[in-house]
Amino acid sequence: DKIIGKIYPVFGICLIAMAVGVGIGIFSHGFVIPEIFQHFRNEHPSGLPIWSFMFITVACGAISGFHATQSPLMARCMKSEKQGRMVFYGAMVAEGIIALIWAAAGCAIYGGAKLLEAGGGNSTTVYDICKTTMGSVGMLLAMMGVIACPITSGDTAFRSARLTVADWFKIDQNDFKKRGLLTLPILGAGAVISHLDYAIVWRYFSWTNQTLAMIVLWAASMYLYREKKNYWITAVPAVFMSAVSMTYFFCAPECLGAFGLTTAVAYPVGIILAALFLILFLRATKKPVSGEAKA
Repeated sequence: DKIIGKIYPVFGICLIAMAVGVGIGIFSHGFVIPEIFQHFRNEHPSGLPIWSFMFITVACGAISGFHATQSPLMARCMKSEKQGRMVFYGAMVAEGIIALIWAAAGCAIYGGAKLLEAGGGNSTTVYDICKTTMGSVGMLLAMMGVIACPITSGDTAFRSARLTVADWFKIDQNDFKKRGLLTLPILGAGAVISHLDYAIVWRYFSWTNQTLAMIVLWAASMYLYREKKNYWITAVPAVFMSAVSMTYFFCAPECLGAFGLTTAVAYPVGIILAALFLILFLRATKKPVSGEAKA
């Protein structure tokens, strides 16, 4: 935790500097960001529906269940709970801005069709955009970003998985042997997954990432209700993400779409399920909390 607290901020600064440089480079090099309302139509070559595929594709740039799994890890790196707002909320706002910058850069430099041909936001396009907008400095930042992002993402994913399992089963992580017993099978699972088709893995990750975000939002809403605070600030996004995740699940080719279900089914089912989740949540808020019932 101490090592992470000293090294990871450096990676974060590099990623922010890279995004700022790209944002400035777009305008200084005369690139034009397409007007959204001039392209407010489905331009996907295969005709994939915008709702809800776009929200699944953007993934962490919009909302991220994966980031929610970092709570056990980040909590161990903070000195006070008061730092939570800056660390968690601030980080997600920053990532949203960074996502917008990169989306603008991709559209301005490549355009929709060319960006799809290039394979989307992979390491090659990151390197190309940085080189185009920032020259040799951009190339250096791109290499650091391409190297740092997989390392930090993998490290935090494995560490948070280990800590989550340890919390579930009350396994003391101060003991090196017990820590190793959890680490080895988790790394083994990661090794197996790394040999699968990454395009397929990414599609499943994107959906489960947003679905996990939906679950966390509902859990946070119930927590806020029990704390007698305004739970609508998370309940409304939870309803929206429920519609996104359920719609995608019912029409995506890697999910129920493989059985021939289309948007004609997915759209109404997604909305109905989102409304059902809200009803279940509101019904749960009407029930007395166990501690309050005894009082």
